[in-house]
Amino acid sequence: MKNFTVNAAAPTFELPHYWEKCVGSCHAYTALREDYRSQLRKAHEEAGFQYVRFHGLLDDDMSVVFRSRDGKLIYNFFNIDSICDFLLSIGMKPFLELGFMPGVLASTNTTCFHYKGNVSKPKDYNQWDTLIEKLASHLVERYGINEVSNWYFEVWNEPNLKFFYEGTQDDYFELYEHTARAIKKVNPALRVGGPATACNGWIADLIHFCEANSVPLDFVSTHHYPTDDPLWESGMSLDEAIQKFMKNNKDDASEKKIYYKRGILTEMIHTAKKEAGNYPLYYTEWNSSAQLPDEVHDLPYSSSLVAKTVIDNIGLVEAYSFWTFTDIFEENGQLPGEFHGGFGLQTVHGIPKPTYRVFQLLHMLGDQQLPRIEEQGSVGMIATTQENELRILAYNHNVLGEEIETEHVHLTIQNREVSGAEIIYVDETHGNAYAEWKRMGSPEYPNSDQMEALKQASEIKPMPLKVDKTTDGAVIDFDLVPYAVAYLRIY
Repeated sequence: MKNFTVNAAAPTFELPHYWEKCVGSCHAYTALREDYRSQLRKAHEEAGFQYVRFHGLLDDDMSVVFRSRDGKLIYNFFNIDSICDFLLSIGMKPFLELGFMPGVLASTNTTCFHYKGNVSKPKDYNQWDTLIEKLASHLVERYGINEVSNWYFEVWNEPNLKFFYEGTQDDYFELYEHTARAIKKVNPALRVGGPATACNGWIADLIHFCEANSVPLDFVSTHHYPTDDPLWESGMSLDEAIQKFMKNNKDDASEKKIYYKRGILTEMIHTAKKEAGNYPLYYTEWNSSAQLPDEVHDLPYSSSLVAKTVIDNIGLVEAYSFWTFTDIFEENGQLPGEFHGGFGLQTVHGIPKPTYRVFQLLHMLGDQQLPRIEEQGSVGMIATTQENELRILAYNHNVLGEEIETEHVHLTIQNREVSGAEIIYVDETHGNAYAEWKRMGSPEYPNSDQMEALKQASEIKPMPLKVDKTTDGAVIDFDLVPYAVAYLRIY
């Protein structure tokens, strides 16, 4: 049994919902799809996401710049406008990752992903500067500086991986400098940052470069996944390490049982925060695994990891953008199967996964946090206040392959009159459409009746909790099965 105590009369402090600041998605062109928009609207309304980030804003499928028949460069921001118009209409904003290289400006033909984003440097920086200036000027003219100054311009994606950028670190710094100066030339109030690296890389290096050369830098951004741990400590090149890691997991399924240590994401953040110094630190990609496909993305395991990680990282970063909100995702082509281990919080048809439900529960937490509650074994929790209620999120999480069992939680509430309580679970039997999909035989293309059953299985509902009143509060008991998350509303 785990015994926890919450003193409802203790001083509270602000709880910024930093995990809601941004959420990731596939390349920008998918944001023109109606099903993508429907799912994003739902995620904004239910989970509170404020910004969305995507690759490929400048890819050729967006028709941003191309040559006319007489050889002149033509600039066209219609598709970008359509996306931005939609985001503003639903109360969201864009987090603009500037990449990849438009074909007519590219120095080579090297591309990544099924949608062929070009990963080369510009062949002519004058042309690149012109594109960035025209884009930033257009956005300011269309939406106003008061609006666009609240957006973010992030230079490229993971340039420390050859897969995403052919150049060296010095080449990226040159690209960053040109881009940042072009944006600030339009208006100094526009926010620009980077390096948007994999594995928490190049943070101190970019800061040193910018400060030494008076290059604008408004925020630091980077990415991490718990599966980065072997790469982070290996000393190998990132590309070699990723290839080796993927090969090991393909050749030996047992390698997937324990592939990072508990709390590694928070360890990484402490290091990155120290390197970032006084610059705002934005993680613009993270998830429970960097592998695609990976079954854990669809399981309650990931939802409990999300709960633990978000609670652990309170006060450390300004934004923590989960990758991604939907399995409408075309990096390797749109993979078949309603559940195929995709990064998304929702399936391709919008069925919420357990991770989606946990973000929904996190959104329901209050804005004032009671003093931090220490973990006990695999169980942890956060207590908040909102509308004269206590709102508590608890989890039972350990890394795959390590010991975990059902835990009984004995929760004592002090210095508060309690009249009732209710609990919402996300676990193997609550909010878990994946289990229902497996039960029905894992249909690749569920029919309408099966889709309705999946939707029903994904639902989460409050259940009453027994409250034993005491002289100054109450005692509440509940169980957490392995990888469970529970949301308690105490009134």
